[in-house]
Amino acid sequence: MDDFLRQFSGYLRSAWGYRWIGLLVAWVVGIIGMGVVLVLPDQYQASAKIYVDTQSILRPLMSGLAVQPNLDQQINMLSRTLISRPNIEKLIRMADLDLEAKTKTEREKLIDDLIASVKLTSSGRDNLYIVSYRDQKPARAQKVVQAMVTLFVESGLGSKRQDADQARKFIEEQIKAYEAKLLEAENRLKEFKLKNLERPGGGQKDYFGSLGEVQAQLNQAQLDLREATNSRDALKRQLLGEEPTISADSSAMTFAPSGPGGPSTAEIDMRISGMKNEVEGLLQRYTDKHPDILQLRARIRNLEEERKQIIEKHAAEAAKEAEGKPADAKPEAKPVAGGAQMPNPVYQQIKVALASAEASVASLSARVGEYQTRLDALKQSSRLVPELEAEFSQLNRDYEVHRTNYNNLVSRRESASISEEMDATGVAEFRLIEPPRVDPKPAAPNRLILLTVVLAAAIVVGGAASFAVSQLRPVFHDGRMLAEVAGVPVLGSVSMLLANERKRYERRRSVVFFGGLGGLVAAYVAMLAFVSLVMRSA
Repeated sequence: MDDFLRQFSGYLRSAWGYRWIGLLVAWVVGIIGMGVVLVLPDQYQASAKIYVDTQSILRPLMSGLAVQPNLDQQINMLSRTLISRPNIEKLIRMADLDLEAKTKTEREKLIDDLIASVKLTSSGRDNLYIVSYRDQKPARAQKVVQAMVTLFVESGLGSKRQDADQARKFIEEQIKAYEAKLLEAENRLKEFKLKNLERPGGGQKDYFGSLGEVQAQLNQAQLDLREATNSRDALKRQLLGEEPTISADSSAMTFAPSGPGGPSTAEIDMRISGMKNEVEGLLQRYTDKHPDILQLRARIRNLEEERKQIIEKHAAEAAKEAEGKPADAKPEAKPVAGGAQMPNPVYQQIKVALASAEASVASLSARVGEYQTRLDALKQSSRLVPELEAEFSQLNRDYEVHRTNYNNLVSRRESASISEEMDATGVAEFRLIEPPRVDPKPAAPNRLILLTVVLAAAIVVGGAASFAVSQLRPVFHDGRMLAEVAGVPVLGSVSMLLANERKRYERRRSVVFFGGLGGLVAAYVAMLAFVSLVMRSA
C-alpha cells in the first residue's frame, strides 16, 4: 500500500510539473465542446399512444365455434416486427419524405435513419403502445408518427385478413382433394358391392354374422315346423276318435227332434275342441303335470259334464211329452234311417283345424328348405370369405378415413368463415388514446447535461495530457525511484532551497493556474445561465 501511494504521488508530482499544458488542453476542449453544444440543432419529439383492446365479448360467446388465435401474442409480435425495411419504405411514401431524398444514396440513408429513430414501445401488460419520433422539424416529426400509427393499425388488420385468406384457401384446396378421393373410394366400394352382391362377405355384414343369422333362422323354422307337425298329428289322432255323426241315447230319445226344443250343445262342443287343441299345444312344451294343462283338462271335464246334463235333460223332457200324448198321435219328428242321427260338430271343427294345420306344415316345410339352401350355399362358399372380407375391410377403411377427413375439413372451413366474420366485427379494436402531437419544447439535445459532460471531459482530458507529457519527459523526485530505475545504489541527495523571490514567483504561477481553471468553470456557469435563459424564453 505504501509503495502504491508513493508511486501515485510521484505521478501526480510529475503531472503537476506540466500543469500548464493540461490547462491549455482543458480550455481548448472546453471551448470547442461548449460551442458544439450551443450549435447543436433542436430535436422535437412527436408521439402517439395506441391501445389494442382484445377483450371482446364475442370471444367467450363464440368459444368452440370459431378459431380464436392468441391476439395478445400476435399484437406483441407485430409490434416487434413492424419497424422493418418494407414498412419504413411505405412510411416514407405516406409521410412524403421521398420528396426530400433525390438520390438512391439519400433514400437509403433516410431509411436507415428512420429505422434507428422511429420507436414503438409497449408500456407493459395493458396492450398500450407508444409511437415516437424525433426530428428537427416538428411538422415532419408529426407526419412520421401519424404515418406510423396508420401503418400499425393497417398491419394489424391486414395481417389477420391475410392469415384468414391463406387458411381458407388452403382448406378449400384440401376439401377439393379429399372430395375427389372420397368419390373415388365410393366408386370402388360400389363396384365391389355390385360385383360380389351374391357372394357372402360382399355386403355390409361379415360372413360369420350372416352364417349365424341364417343358422338361427333355420333353427327357429325347424322348431316351428315341429310344433306344427305335432299339432297336426294331434288333430289327426283326435279326428280318429270322433264320428262324423252322433246318435241320441236309445233309452231317452228315438227321434232326432227338428224343432227349437232340441239340445243346443254346438257351442259347448266348440269350446271343448278348442281347449283340447290348447292342451295338445302345451304338451309339446310341458309335461302332464303342468298347472295350465291340469286347469284346461278340469275345464274340459266340466264342459263335458254340462253337455251330458243338457242331453239327459232334453231326453227326459222328450219322454215326458211322449207319455202325455194320445196313442194315435204322431210325433212331429222325422225318423232318421238307422236310428236318430245328427252331424257331429266336434268332428267338423277338427276337420277345419286339421286343414289349417296341414297348410301351416306345408308353409313351414318350404321355409325350412329355403333356409337350409341358404345355409348350404354359405358353407360351400366359405373359402372366398376371408379374401372378400379383407378386401371389403380395406375399401371401407379407406372410405371412412377420407370421409372423416372431408367432414373435418368442411367443419374447419365453417369455423374459418365464422372467424372472418368475427374479425370483421372488430374482435381486436385499435384505439388511438393520444393522437400524434409534438412537444413545443425541444426534446433534445439536453444542453445542461451536455455542458456538464463537456466540462468534466475538458478537465479529464487536460489532466490526461499533463500525465502523458510527464511520462514522455520523466523527472525523478526522490532517490529511491532513481535507484530503482538506474539499478545502482544512490548514496545521497541534495535538496534545493528556494529563495523568497522564487517562492513568490511560484505562488503567482499557482494563482494564475487556478485562476485559469476557475475561468473555465466560470465559462461553464455562464453557458449554463445562457442556455437556461434561452429555454425559459422559448
